[in-house]
Formats: sequence, C-alpha cells, structure tokens
Amino acid sequence: MSRIVVTGGAGRLGRSLVAGLAGFGHEIVSLDRVIAPELEQDGITQVSLDLSDADAAASVLADAGADALIHLAAIAVPFSAPEDVIMRTNAGLAVSVLHGAVRAGIPKIVAASSPTVLGYGSPTGWIPERLPVDEETPTRPWNAYALSKLLIEDTLGMLQRQTGDATRFAAFRPCYVIAPEEWAGAPTQQGHTVRERLDDPALSAPALFNYVDARDVAGFADTLLAGMTEIPNGEVFFVGASDALAREPLADLLPQFHPGTAGAAAELTGTRPAFSIAKAERLLGWRPQHDWRTELASADALLTKGL
Repeated sequence: MSRIVVTGGAGRLGRSLVAGLAGFGHEIVSLDRVIAPELEQDGITQVSLDLSDADAAASVLADAGADALIHLAAIAVPFSAPEDVIMRTNAGLAVSVLHGAVRAGIPKIVAASSPTVLGYGSPTGWIPERLPVDEETPTRPWNAYALSKLLIEDTLGMLQRQTGDATRFAAFRPCYVIAPEEWAGAPTQQGHTVRERLDDPALSAPALFNYVDARDVAGFADTLLAGMTEIPNGEVFFVGASDALAREPLADLLPQFHPGTAGAAAELTGTRPAFSIAKAERLLGWRPQHDWRTELASADALLTKGL
C-alpha cells in the first residue's frame, strides 16, 4: 500500500481516480479547492487548498509523507476560459505542484497531459503521417489548453534533468474521459450523453472518436506507480480504450470530418481506435477493462431490471 497525493481529486476524472486507487488499497490525500462528498470514505483524506499558492502547496506536500503524487489539477476543457487564463493557470499549477513535490522528496511524480498536444482539430488542418497515432507522433499544439499540457510534460523533463533518477517521473495523456455514471445517461464533459455521441458522429469527431473509462485510468495509475522503477524515467503514455467511440470503422468516419486523412485512416478497420495504447501494454502490461458496448449493455440491463 502506498500513500498517494492526488491534486484535482474532486474533479470528474479525479473522483474516479481517487476512489479507484483507494479501492486498490492505497491511502489517498486529495488536494482540491472543494471537498467531494462521495469521497468521504475510509482511506481518503481531502484537503481544501488553493494549489496556485505555491508556498501553501509546498507546505502541504512537505507534510504529506507521500510515496507518490499524481497531478490532475487544471482547467480541464479547451476554450472554457480565456486563453491567457488557461495558460497561466495550468502552467502555474504545474510549476508550483510539481516543483513542490520534488522539494518535498516525493519519489514518484506523475502528471496528466492530454492527447490534444498532437494538434488535431487545428483550423489550418491536421494530417498525421500515420494512424493510429502514438507517443512518437509529433506534438503540434494550436491552443492554450494543448500548449499548457505540453508544458506540463516539459516541466517533468526539466525536473528530471535537475534530479536525475533520484526521482521517477511519468506523464499520461488520458483520452476523452467517461465517468461511470455517464454510461447510464448522465451528461459527458461536453453536455451530450454517450449515446448521443454515438448517434451523431460529428460530436465525437473533434476528439478523433477517442475515449477512456475513468476507472481504467485508475487502473493505469495503479499499474504505472507499481512499475515506475522498472521502466525508463520520464515516459509518456496514451491511456485510452481499446476501441473507438463509434459504430462505424474510423477508416470510413475520419476522412469525413478530417480532410486529407483517408490514406492514414485506411489502417483503422473494424473497431480499431485512432490512438495506440500499445506502449502502456508493452512497458507496463496494462490493458483497459471497459468498452462502450459492454457498458451500455450493462446500463440497459440494469434499467430493464429496475423496470
């Protein structure tokens, strides 16, 4: 069992991550501005904190006695605030939290980045050299949110160059997060239900039809922390489902919404997603446990049983 600090633990992904890691037997300290009632349970301590206050963050991290830190806290949606606010907030949090964790002597430091660092959806177009994309695909952020996430990855690299292997670092890029309650019809991050995103491909097309169940992110984090000393320091991972959030093959769908991708997308037959998670499987032995077909069928079965 490890003692893990999670920043942004009261957020959409944070709640599932914190609950999942506690379920794996870890002791969790969640740092967020707000307290989440659903996380008031054994094994979880919640601390209300403005993480943009670097001194306050450093003090709490120094007192935490943590074995690991997972940094999620950020403005989580592109264009949900002015570009300068997103950049200042996310960059400032990265420096205050991650640098504070190093100063506190926390030996394992993980931060959430984003697939948007690749630059898909750019107003000037985006044509990948190959699909599925992976961790070797060039990063080309075109908005403040994506740039701030790439800066988080670069901040980890900066700190690694300061500490060497005395501290272990990793970043992960979670695909479009679907929380457990959203399979049953709760609105997703953009306000649509999962079924609506499936019924209207235009809703999922901006994210290249990627998704991941929040519980699988918790499973990934548990696996990553267990294996961080056995893999190269500073690795970056895509974390997604093993299929696409689409009823049709992406070989057919992607070219409709992303002109110029037909050649690369021809590889994405069947249910194959646009994002490869092969690296996480190869280095960590991790595979997602949830997919949209199974989860929607389970939600339907529960609804029928309830009726």
